[in-house]
Amino acid sequence: MRTVFLRLLPHPILSLLLTVVWLLLVNSFSLGTLVLAVILGLVIPVLTAAYWPDRPRVPRLGRLAVYLVIVMWDILVANVTVAFIVLFRSNRAMRTHWVVIPLDLKTPEAIAILAGTITLTPGTVSADLSAEGRCLLVHTLDTADPDEESKGIKNRYERRLKEIFE
Repeated sequence: MRTVFLRLLPHPILSLLLTVVWLLLVNSFSLGTLVLAVILGLVIPVLTAAYWPDRPRVPRLGRLAVYLVIVMWDILVANVTVAFIVLFRSNRAMRTHWVVIPLDLKTPEAIAILAGTITLTPGTVSADLSAEGRCLLVHTLDTADPDEESKGIKNRYERRLKEIFE
């Protein structure tokens, strides 16, 4: 039974995501667009399943939802902070730094989400990942202490991603 389910629906979250994205792209709701969205959501993962031999496991969705709320809040706060820095602080007063973050994460999906989270948050950009995938290089717009920035990212984001994916 499980094998039949995996053949028909090899990536259930991807199927749901494709369906929702199609409905959002079409920007109008009708029975026809819903049917086409469901067909695409079912067919595309089946056709591409051969290219995903080591498909990622399904993360803990409750913790992922909490993580997304935290990231959205941090993006909002960082937007206000960066706006304040840009409007009221001189370039000489900015304390830009390159910060190296040693990673405890092992799964590529979690590392990609961490790098994306850092880049989405205004004032920080993920610049490079070491060849072994053990360190992430981040540029910060304004920080007093690079070590504290690294600890903050590890505690706020990496710890939660580790709980979700590993």
